[in-house]
Amino acid sequence: MGCFPVVIELNDDRAQVVLDPDAGGRLARLVVDGLDVLVQREDHGGREPLHWGCYPMVPWAGRLASGRLRFDGAEHRFPLTMAPHAIHGTTWSVPWTDAGHDRTSALLRVDLTDPWPYGGHAVHRITLEPGAVVLGLEVHADEVAMPAACGWHPWFRRRLDRGQPAQLGFEPGAMWERGDDGLPTGGLVPVPPGPWDDCFTGVAEPPTITWPGAAALTLASDAEHWVVYDEPAEALCIEPQTAPPDALNREPFVVAPGEALTARFELRWQDR
Repeated sequence: MGCFPVVIELNDDRAQVVLDPDAGGRLARLVVDGLDVLVQREDHGGREPLHWGCYPMVPWAGRLASGRLRFDGAEHRFPLTMAPHAIHGTTWSVPWTDAGHDRTSALLRVDLTDPWPYGGHAVHRITLEPGAVVLGLEVHADEVAMPAACGWHPWFRRRLDRGQPAQLGFEPGAMWERGDDGLPTGGLVPVPPGPWDDCFTGVAEPPTITWPGAAALTLASDAEHWVVYDEPAEALCIEPQTAPPDALNREPFVVAPGEALTARFELRWQDR
């Protein structure tokens, strides 16, 4: 007999959230009014761990240059998960622990272990509220201080089972200039026309995704940076992050022992 993943289902009268703790603590499905809005594992282009659902990115978000981290006088190397860089942290393909759930909320936890050299742990809180799913991340330092960033990587379907293709509403104030290596150079530039695979800041209003005739989502976060990847024909990604890519090597946020970096992400759907 084959092994099947153990999933957690949250439900209310309009929405269903399916969590897959074994697949990086991610949202495997978000169904609103009968419509699956996230790319699923089985979808075209969605079989690899990086390319489906909505997963937390810890203890960094985006690319880490050449898989190297320089901090406090030491250098550490990580697997080049998107060569020539390491990408989206260390936990998107490892199991998280179910630390408790009920019909509308769940708490997932993961220890930060090898190849992460500083220890610590992360917590992912998922709450289904009327009209929204609210996500919370905590990246905890335990015994030693450590650099950290975090965020979420949702893959939204371009087309749902009804309605028109997705339209993105997104008005950032500036873009982090992207170098030839795909990483921010450290400077801000005016926002060019899309499509994008870039990091933005100065986003005054929450981004929106609208599938005319079907559904609409508003995406709100207390994270100050957003990566938008809308090049694929079948999906688009709007990713809230506490820092731009490679920030751990540039201007890292340092978490003191016993403290945590936190972030919040809310996906809200329109009333009927």
